[in-house]
Amino acid sequence: MSEFKPFKRLALIGIGLIGSSLARVAKREGLTESIVCAAPTERSRKAAIDLGLVAEAHADAAAAVKGADLVVICAPLGAYAEIMPAIAPHLEAGAILSDVGSVKASAIRDIGPLVPEGVHFIPGHPVAGTENSGPEAGFAELFEGRWCILTPIPGVDQQALDRLAGFWTRAGSKVEFMEARHHDLVLAVTSHLPHLIAYNIVGTADDLATVTKSEVIKFSAGGFRDFTRIAASDPTMWRDIFLNNREAVLEMLGRFSEDLALLQRAIRWGDGNTLFDLFTRTRAIRRAIIDEGQDTPAADFGRHPETKG
Repeated sequence: MSEFKPFKRLALIGIGLIGSSLARVAKREGLTESIVCAAPTERSRKAAIDLGLVAEAHADAAAAVKGADLVVICAPLGAYAEIMPAIAPHLEAGAILSDVGSVKASAIRDIGPLVPEGVHFIPGHPVAGTENSGPEAGFAELFEGRWCILTPIPGVDQQALDRLAGFWTRAGSKVEFMEARHHDLVLAVTSHLPHLIAYNIVGTADDLATVTKSEVIKFSAGGFRDFTRIAASDPTMWRDIFLNNREAVLEMLGRFSEDLALLQRAIRWGDGNTLFDLFTRTRAIRRAIIDEGQDTPAADFGRHPETKG
């Protein structure tokens, strides 16, 4: 592993699951000399201090970024358009500015035009998380063995890109580089559409007049339990993801609807071969994910932190 020079001051704009996990691993691995954060609520700021995650916790994001040579926006996508004008005049020359949002085209749209000369803007997305949120939800192992996708814009400073990639590597991630719109299309099918389906299925079960809530909870099988875990994810974050990646999500949703119609016909007409062939293909995908190290074959009944993701 190449030599890594720790940052002097890491400013986290947002201290939820991702931000607090980043603070924990940065402190554990010595990735920065000091960590500060900005958070909109007094509760989050107090928790960040009480948990020992940061040296300073500010209500004003502009105050947090002063003197920081690495700034990572860890807020919901919908807040970017408000955060960036506030911090732009206070970013240090030579600093690296990044984010952790799940939609990169919108991040570039809301951040890119306001980046001052001499500041290196490199959008990022650690593909890691749980259904929990808040400063208390983070853990240093969150990024271990997970992918962090960086979507550098044209003309990016190579030294800054290498340094940010090194930061994420030492946080435990495997780093991949990708064009922003391609990233958004890939994540639409691997993350955004599954969440949309989970929200819909859990909502449908809740709406069924012939099935009481107690029965849904009492008799929930493994498949429904997994959907409820996903559907428990942060509502603000996922609202913003769907609104900011609407084109890719709608494209994937259209293809899903077409495939669902084929499945519906196979069930109606007793076409067992079509069902068996599909289930065989999908089983192979699951095995490939386990082989890639992106999950474990162990049953998911309250996994330990090191196996969450």
